[in-house]
Amino acid sequence: MANEGGSQKSKVVAGLILGMVLGVAVAGFVAWYVVKKNPSSFSNREQHEPSRVVPPVVAPPAPASAAVAAPVAVPAAGEPQHYEFYKVLPDKEGGAARKQAAAPVAKPPVSQAPAKAADSTLYFVQAGSFQNADDAEKLKAKLALSGMEAAVQKADVPDKGVWYRVRLGPYKGQAEANTAIANLKQNGIGNATALHAQ
Repeated sequence: MANEGGSQKSKVVAGLILGMVLGVAVAGFVAWYVVKKNPSSFSNREQHEPSRVVPPVVAPPAPASAAVAAPVAVPAAGEPQHYEFYKVLPDKEGGAARKQAAAPVAKPPVSQAPAKAADSTLYFVQAGSFQNADDAEKLKAKLALSGMEAAVQKADVPDKGVWYRVRLGPYKGQAEANTAIANLKQNGIGNATALHAQ
């Protein structure tokens, strides 16, 4: 039996080595094929591209009719240029109109629909009802593990005897009770019901 286990391991190791060798061979062939078909894709592009000369930016001359607030200083050669557009561009007649058009328009207050009256009715969610107290305690423990706090209530039902009800809550409104029921369904308890608190 020991020899069979050893031969199994050696077959797996041999298979892995063979697969790696074949993978490297295929990758090498693909790389060789790509280089042979398109050698320019792997060459240094900087050698083939001519150097680009960026011409200096020259501001257009202002029309004679436009009044400039301050003269524009032209930097000496070799000195970095700093542009201050609020000084370079004159404020023309159309500029004031554009500023007024760009100003935000005050919106009238939006009348909100009256909010629905909050449901203040109290609800309990009953997750289960058992004749055996141990079964009720098991369900309570399951709910506690799911992060839900439940209580076991003892009830004497006429003609049926004593029952143990596992309940969660109270919840304020039907929406909160429905959320609790959905959480119970996600945890595998599908027969939960919402009951009015008394």
